[in-house]
Amino acid sequence: MTRPVVLCTLPMDAAGTALLAPAANVVVAGDSGADTLGRLVGSADYLVVRTFLPVSVLERPHHLRAIVRHGTGLDMIPMEEATRQGIPVANVPGANAQAVAEYVVGSLFELARRFGELNTSLRVQGWAEARTVSARSIEVSGKTIGIVGVGDIGKRIARICSFGLGMNVLGYQPDASCFPEHVRSVPLDTLLTQSDFVTLNCPLTQSTKRLIGSRQFALMKSTAFLVNAARGEVVDEIELARALGARTIAGAALDVYAEQPLQPDHPFLACGNLLLTPHVAALTQESTARMSVGTAEQILQLMRGERPTHLVNPEVWAAWPHRA
Repeated sequence: MTRPVVLCTLPMDAAGTALLAPAANVVVAGDSGADTLGRLVGSADYLVVRTFLPVSVLERPHHLRAIVRHGTGLDMIPMEEATRQGIPVANVPGANAQAVAEYVVGSLFELARRFGELNTSLRVQGWAEARTVSARSIEVSGKTIGIVGVGDIGKRIARICSFGLGMNVLGYQPDASCFPEHVRSVPLDTLLTQSDFVTLNCPLTQSTKRLIGSRQFALMKSTAFLVNAARGEVVDEIELARALGARTIAGAALDVYAEQPLQPDHPFLACGNLLLTPHVAALTQESTARMSVGTAEQILQLMRGERPTHLVNPEVWAAWPHRA
């Protein structure tokens, strides 16, 4: 009997690969380009997605049984086309929530205490000059953080900031019925006006695309900071660059961008009051292992004809031809 093939757009953690190895051949694409994936998808039974999956890949001849998102965000998968073709799609929600929450909190400290600037100044300009940087440092305790998107990640950030750092926590999302007691639900404009730090942790949807633009930056305090570890398109990048250049806001930390990787001529690279990281908020040794294991476990469920734990398009399941 031919062993099924699991195609990965990027390598999985060894823990996930070890789970799959006895039951399948695991193949890692040489690169995540549409041509490479399109060439390989025809021989794959299952597809593990860790990078943006162009819809053209699913338009090639293939016999995919299922797709599993190695992570949470489904905007990397052409869901409409996958569902139209009757392909079950699963993801691994929550596996990277702690990693992202810690990234956001770490960004607060970097923006408030300017560790990177202190380090560079000490090495280049010397001890005395570096100490002058501290004149612009602030404490986060007693400040207000506004969380846009109080899901699993947002709740973790709120808990750390409220109980660990003594911050006031505001939250915004259309459905605030599940907010914890230490998060005060407010309209978005109120959150932007009152917050010293604003963190974006909402999914990318039609309603959140460019949610934060020129009008929203004008509402924020001139001393406020923005952190985006959600999706790049939640922010109007051109307006953010303008707001940073004009000091409409004090600074920002970004891990995600509308176009990735970040291009060498992007205006963000000229902004001195901006911390840039290459979409790594969710990536730690622990979170990558959890995501890989969760992915592998659901592929094994699918191989047995079982419904995966986190099926995100259940409407295709009744007609899925590979059910037991």
